Amino acid sequence: MAGRIVNEGATYRDAGVDIDAGEALVEAIKPLAKATRRPGAEAGLGGFGALFDLRAAGFRDPILVATTDGVGTKLKLAIESGRHAGVGIDLVAMCVNDLVVQGAEPLLFLDYYATGKLDVAVARDVVAGIAEGCRIAGCALVGGETAEMPGMYGKGDYDLAGFAVGAAERGTLVTGETVAAGDVLLGLAASGVHSNGYSLVRKLVRDGQFDLEAPAPFDPERTLAQALMEPTRIYVKSALAAVRAGRVKAMAHITGGGLVENIPRVIPPGLVVRLSARAWRAPPVFSWLRLTGNIADREMARTFNCGIGLVVVTASDQSDAAMRILSEAGETVFRIGEVAQGDAGAEPFVEIDFQGAPWRK
Repeated sequence: MAGRIVNEGATYRDAGVDIDAGEALVEAIKPLAKATRRPGAEAGLGGFGALFDLRAAGFRDPILVATTDGVGTKLKLAIESGRHAGVGIDLVAMCVNDLVVQGAEPLLFLDYYATGKLDVAVARDVVAGIAEGCRIAGCALVGGETAEMPGMYGKGDYDLAGFAVGAAERGTLVTGETVAAGDVLLGLAASGVHSNGYSLVRKLVRDGQFDLEAPAPFDPERTLAQALMEPTRIYVKSALAAVRAGRVKAMAHITGGGLVENIPRVIPPGLVVRLSARAWRAPPVFSWLRLTGNIADREMARTFNCGIGLVVVTASDQSDAAMRILSEAGETVFRIGEVAQGDAGAEPFVEIDFQGAPWRK
């Protein structure tokens, strides 16, 4: 039987999708993307695909490295607090930090923004943060996708995904295969919680009935929302400086799984990593989290970065030079541990001496 006409003259807007709003957003973010131009990319928006000229970027025989990631439930805090720009930086950081630990230079970035009803002002704030993250990382924002999907998201909700591509000359990738007993681990200070563990953070805020707009219990100069929304630090330029100086054997981006699960990903079998928690300082948010949730030390170290956002493994006789390069590039660097011999062929793991742990202070 033929279908019945239910609405003559129906439009996409009637179904909840505003094409005009999408076009307005594209126009609003074109100058943001243009500001991220770099050799190899014009960073123009509006085409069906983006081009990148590796030769113009200075590469001769490159290996491409690609990553994708999101921001997780930190987005819920952004939505609840109305602070959206920082999560754009988070999105870039989570991708490009994963590139640089392999010795790859980030070249281009694309984003995916999905929502139930497009709010142009909110979306522009998010993309402005993405553009700022790309500027810090030295990569071009070459495009993205904005999806307006009525019924898929609650009012005011949105989701983000990021995609980054980088490159390294053949033979220069950082693989960790030369890591050996006696090597030193350097920790680069984190700006805060970064972008992992926020399901637990939000639970503690909710259960403790903390006001996001009140002064933070651990930082009265900022509201709790401002402190918890501190963007993820981007380590690209400092890490690349150390890599290109030949001082790096391996690097680990400390994301979900914390210190306990991320460091072994770049350590060969038969080795053990021993860390001393008293060796570094940490932002006071971690002490507050531990006390508020009565969180055990090991749970802290496998949920949060605990003040260390990136770990660099270097030969003992190269550690001072590596520290100097990283410090001169603007990082706060701590000597946090060493690599030791374990059982032959056994899976690598991390031992932490929690005495004097920074999150206990």
